[in-house]
Amino acid sequence: MDSEEPAPAASTPPTLLELSTYLLSRTGKAARGRLVERLARRGLRLWDMAVLAALADFGPHAQRDLVRRLRVDPSDTAKVADRLAAGGYVERVRDAADRRRVLVTVTDAGRALLAELRAEAHAVQDEVLAPLSAAERQVLHDLLGRVHAQLPGAP
Repeated sequence: MDSEEPAPAASTPPTLLELSTYLLSRTGKAARGRLVERLARRGLRLWDMAVLAALADFGPHAQRDLVRRLRVDPSDTAKVADRLAAGGYVERVRDAADRRRVLVTVTDAGRALLAELRAEAHAVQDEVLAPLSAAERQVLHDLLGRVHAQLPGAP
């Protein structure tokens, strides 16, 4: 026969599908990609949301303490803080007690933006977890929380 058969559709090898860690990775990558897309429409990145969340949840931080808390490169943190400050979402001031330190504080506009970003994140979560019931989602959340708690560097 001269005609070529169509190539089989790409499918994930069953050996990988047996691995919960593979499924977590693929699901996480898909969810992250969807959230990144939504944030990009606003001209934002995941680090922007992470900085706003850290400041809203834990209060003002010295910029270098944000680096340690979020485990991100100091120059990247400075860029995020610059971008957020330019948008009026954070305020940066020199610490009166130590002029070498720059304190970063979330503003009311930053809190409002974070609320919008959380809604976007919840929308993505709802999309990704659509096949699960509310009870199943809670069980998944609880199990992932237990796994996360034992990871190195977890709170």
